[in-house]
Amino acid sequence: MAPVPCGRTPERRAFRFPNRLATSKLARQASDGPLCNDRERPLHARVLILGSGPAGYSAAIYAARAMLKPVLISGMEQGGQLMTTTDVENYPGFSPAVMGPEAMDKMRAQAAHVGATLISDIIVKADLSTRPFKLVGDGGRLYTCDALIIATGAKARWLGLPSEEKFRGYGVSACATCDGFFYRGREVMVVGGGNTAVEEALYLSHIAAKVILVHRRDTLRAERILQDRLFAAKNIEIVWNHEVVEAVGEDAPLSLTHVRLRDVNTGAVRDVPTHGLFVAIGHEPASGCSSVELDMKPNRYLKVAPGTTNTNIPGVFAAGDVADDVYRQAVTAAGLGCMAALDAERWLAAQGA
Repeated sequence: MAPVPCGRTPERRAFRFPNRLATSKLARQASDGPLCNDRERPLHARVLILGSGPAGYSAAIYAARAMLKPVLISGMEQGGQLMTTTDVENYPGFSPAVMGPEAMDKMRAQAAHVGATLISDIIVKADLSTRPFKLVGDGGRLYTCDALIIATGAKARWLGLPSEEKFRGYGVSACATCDGFFYRGREVMVVGGGNTAVEEALYLSHIAAKVILVHRRDTLRAERILQDRLFAAKNIEIVWNHEVVEAVGEDAPLSLTHVRLRDVNTGAVRDVPTHGLFVAIGHEPASGCSSVELDMKPNRYLKVAPGTTNTNIPGVFAAGDVADDVYRQAVTAAGLGCMAALDAERWLAAQGA
């Protein structure tokens, strides 16, 4: 596959199919579906779907019902962001609230039930210059397809501090539901002011002895119902108008001991002891720069034609948080997955494929 040079202009950048530090074991594990055990033979699909969040599973369900025999590649984080969410209260059909992993298990089971083939692999290389499109998995398996739906979602946004990178996994995390258990009965800190930060703080308040929420402004952006719950929590302290400037700790063994905060108004710096720092400042699309040219917005979300999921490459569609920089909700991602499957079906019909 001849690589296409990465674009460098703001309006046209290259999209990278994320390889999230996959282990060979995980990349080769199979999921549901009749084709999953054959890891050597190239696999061709009329519709190939990348991503296993609400957008990917919805696309798989609709494509399967249209008899397109879709193949879904789950990626490293099977189930997407909802796998790290506790109560999902704003997705229709679940009363009382459902846990995020349970909701994704139901979507996954439904996709398999209607005939989608689900494979656990990670795409590390792609050639979309000719059809059929060619993609290569982490273990070297070749996938080809007539139409491609990209639903790779979003990933946590980090502060960008060298010390944050140093202590990541040793006191610094971006997932309370993943790592909160390790801080049971201890003091932790959350940085951020939106829904993500408040949800993380509330979750941790049931595990940790104390939670400190640090926000660089004097008001929160989170939904009012979440703010009300936050203010009612007895063991959550809010530090307004401060930003995190450094994570500090021990080198042997590597562990976080405190966080350095700076007052955004006065510039005063102080150290706050804590055992864990949870970064919750939102998410960014799971994109980067490699050999595949797709139009992107300046904020690196995939660009689609208005009212559709069509990218600039005919036969390639984008759905969910990888393309949606406005709503970014599970329910809208599912809707966009449906749209992508319908757009792909119509495009294939027009091509006579």
